[in-house]
Amino acid sequence: NKPNDKPYKDGAYYTGKEHSWDEAFGYWGAAAHGASMTPKQNYYLNETRREFLKHTGAGIGALGLASAMNGNLFAAPGVDPLFPRKPHRPARAKNIIYIHLVGGPSHLELFDYKPELRKHAGKELPPDKKYINSGGRRVGFLTPNWRAFRPGGQSGLLISDYFPRIREHADKLAVVRSCHADSHAHGSALVQMNTGMPLIGRPSLGAWVAYGLGTENDSLPAHVVMLDKRGGPISGQPNWSSGFMPATYQGTLFRPVGSPVLDLEGPAHLDRRAQRNQLDLLGELNERHLAARPGGSELAARIQSYELAYRMQAEAPEAVNLEEEAETTREAYGVGQSPTDEFGRNCLVARRLVERGVRFVQLYSGGGHLEETWDAHESIEKNHGQHGAEIDQPIAALLTDLEQRGLLEETLVVWGGEFGRTTYAQKPGDKAGRDHHPGCFTQMLAGAGIKGGHVHGETDDFCYNVTHDPVHVHDLNATLMHLLGVDHEKLTFRFQGRDYRLTDVHGKVVKEILS
Repeated sequence: NKPNDKPYKDGAYYTGKEHSWDEAFGYWGAAAHGASMTPKQNYYLNETRREFLKHTGAGIGALGLASAMNGNLFAAPGVDPLFPRKPHRPARAKNIIYIHLVGGPSHLELFDYKPELRKHAGKELPPDKKYINSGGRRVGFLTPNWRAFRPGGQSGLLISDYFPRIREHADKLAVVRSCHADSHAHGSALVQMNTGMPLIGRPSLGAWVAYGLGTENDSLPAHVVMLDKRGGPISGQPNWSSGFMPATYQGTLFRPVGSPVLDLEGPAHLDRRAQRNQLDLLGELNERHLAARPGGSELAARIQSYELAYRMQAEAPEAVNLEEEAETTREAYGVGQSPTDEFGRNCLVARRLVERGVRFVQLYSGGGHLEETWDAHESIEKNHGQHGAEIDQPIAALLTDLEQRGLLEETLVVWGGEFGRTTYAQKPGDKAGRDHHPGCFTQMLAGAGIKGGHVHGETDDFCYNVTHDPVHVHDLNATLMHLLGVDHEKLTFRFQGRDYRLTDVHGKVVKEILS
C-alpha cells in the first residue's frame, strides 16, 4: 500500500509484482471460507463473472463454457456477430438470392411493353420530357421495342422474347415497373441499389441482412458475392461493403470453380491439427491486444474471419462442388454449355449456398464496362441478345430447382439493374442503343411471400415517367427486409452519434406485391 505503487482499478495498490492465476484461484477459495482479504486479493474478487471467465479463458472456465456451447466459444449473442437472431416478426423469407444486371438493362425491351411507341417511332422526344443525359450523348429519336412481347402462364404476364425461358415462370413473378432512383451514373447508381444511398461508405443490403439476422451456418459466410468473369461492377467493393459496420458483415467473394475463396487452403506441409494450434495461439494474442484496445472492429472481424476460414476449408469446397449434382440438374442450368456455363454455375452454387443456410447471395451478370455489361449504348439488339441468352436459362432453372426442392417458399429471388434506358435511341438503324434513365425501370421478384403473375406500377406511353404507384429504392429495400421479418425502421446501427438504417428516413413496404 505504498503511495508510489501502481493502483488497481478499485483504489488498492500492489508493489509491482505480477501474480499468477494460481494465486487468484487461491484467493477465491480463501474468500469462500470466510478469510479476510488484502487489498490486492480484493482486486481479484471485485471482478465481474464475465471478467473472471475472460481472464481464465484458457483454463477450467473456458472448458465449461465451451462444453455448454457445444464447443463453440463464440456462439452466443453479443460474442459472435453472426449468431442467428430472431426477426421482428414471423418471416416469409429466410434467404435472398439477389441478381444484379450490371449496366442498366432496358425495361421497355424486357418487361414494360409500350405499343404506343410505334406510332411515334422516329419522332423527337416531346419537349415536356426534360432529360439530363449522361456524358453529353445526343438525344435521338423515339424507338419502340426490338423484340416481340408474348403472354406467359395463366396470368398472361407480358415478357419479351429476350427471356423465353423466364416467361415460362410468369405466374411466379411480381414485376415492379415503377421503380425509380436518383442517379444516372453507373458508379453511384450501383452503390444506391446495393446500399440505399448513392454515396460510398454505407453498409450494403447484404451487410444489413447479416447484421440483423446472423447466419444459420457457422462454416460459411452469411453474405456471399459472385462476380462476372469479365469484371466487377464499376464502383467495385463498396457494393458489398459493410460500410461503417464491423467488417464481419461485408460480402465474401466466391468463385464457382476451384477453390471458392482465394488462398483458402493452408500450405501443404501444415496439417489441420498444427493449423488449429497456430490459430489458437494467434487468437489468444489477438484477444489480448483487443482487450486492451476495445472497439476495434477490424481486429475483431479478423479474429472471426480466421476461425470462419478454418471451418470453411472443410465445408466451402463441398458447397461449390457441382459434381455432386445430377447431370440432368447441371444441364438444366446450362452448365458446360455456351453461353450459359458461367452464369449457370453461379446460379447452381447460389442454390447450394442458400440450401446450407447462407442468408444473402448476390450474383452479377455483366462486368467491366460498356458492352461487356448491359450498358447498351451501341446496340440494344446485340447487347441484350447476348446477355439475355447468358442468363435466361439459368434463372429459369434456378426458379424450377428451388420450387422442386421446397426452397422457393423460403427463398426470395430478386433481379434487375441500377436504372433503365431511355425511350429514344442514340443512333438510327439496327445499331441503335439507348442512354441511361433512372426515372423509371423494372425489378422482378419471385419466391417467398411474393404475389406471382402480378404487375405493380405503371409508366407513361413513352416509358419515361412513373404514373402510378412509384417504388423508390428505399421502398424496395423496405419490402425485402419486411419479407425477412425485419422492420426496416427498427433495425439500426449507431455510428458517430446517430442511429443509421438501410432506408435512411424513407421507405415503405410495397404490400401490393405480397401474397
